[in-house]
Amino acid sequence: MRAAHYERKGPAQNVFSVSDLPVPTPGPGEVLVRVVVSGLNPSDTKNRGGWGGYSEMPYPSIVPHNDGAGVIEAVGPGVSEDRLNQRVWLYESQRDGRAFGTAAEYVSLPERKAVPLPDNGSFALGACLGVPAMTAHRCLFANGPLQGRTVLVQGGGGAVGHAAIQLARWAGAQVIATVSRPAQADAAREAGAHLVIDRKREDVVARVMEATSGRGVDRIVEVDFEANLETDIQLLKIAGVIATYASGTADSSPAIPVYRLAFQNISVNFVFVYAMPEEARVAAIRDVNAAIEAGALRPFIGRHFDLSDIAAAHDAQDAGEIVGNIVIDVAEAGSGRTAA
Repeated sequence: MRAAHYERKGPAQNVFSVSDLPVPTPGPGEVLVRVVVSGLNPSDTKNRGGWGGYSEMPYPSIVPHNDGAGVIEAVGPGVSEDRLNQRVWLYESQRDGRAFGTAAEYVSLPERKAVPLPDNGSFALGACLGVPAMTAHRCLFANGPLQGRTVLVQGGGGAVGHAAIQLARWAGAQVIATVSRPAQADAAREAGAHLVIDRKREDVVARVMEATSGRGVDRIVEVDFEANLETDIQLLKIAGVIATYASGTADSSPAIPVYRLAFQNISVNFVFVYAMPEEARVAAIRDVNAAIEAGALRPFIGRHFDLSDIAAAHDAQDAGEIVGNIVIDVAEAGSGRTAA
């Protein structure tokens, strides 16, 4: 099978190879999936680049990427043959002691990590769910329902932010999103944000307070905890929640104003999708598929790359210039290019 892999960490152009590797065999409780589209996330490029000083290779060779979508072509012992030929979206493919992810024509992984893809969902859509949509779901719903709540999505132009806007709208929330450039604003509006604020040109606190008649917001999905903490405290109602999945650089160590948070009964949730409790994963899968079936969750695909151009895809992800999800077409040209 054709697969992208690297034997050392470093710049994408220096370490990636695309070559033929053996097709994996599914073990007990596993399925073999023919990958049509592989999803690229910041965690994939950080792992490849040795972000945060993690330069050691845990395996001699790594086929990257946790997210993807494709078709189950074989099942291992203990898995029902009813799953054969099922269209699926994948999450955490390259976790739990696995060196081979979705940047290959085939991947073998535990059955539970191959989720049935709704009929109205394309493979490209399915490749954008594992990290972005499940992170967004955890940020939004860890503290209960959203019906009638007001949610602020800091970073509404990113993949997680885009998913958060759509899932919050689907759940009945009023959604405000911040962005940093016009293309992100367009994406956030397309996702359904009721109000989009350009944080570089507008006063975020003033605009949010105006939009909420001075009441503030109930929950915040936060892309940069350290940079936005002061703003978030000013905007949260009593007993509000900050759910953050990122914070600046690898050594981010923000000062925490304990009593300001305590006096407002503010909760802070730190969300790392790969360490979510199993019940949170189950809830996310249920709601993500329900939102897709309702036509309420449609990731914005910023660009498709071919598997042979994986180094360029990683460079594009690191540059941060593409708005929307970056996906890798693994199957023959056109197989994963249906509307997302």
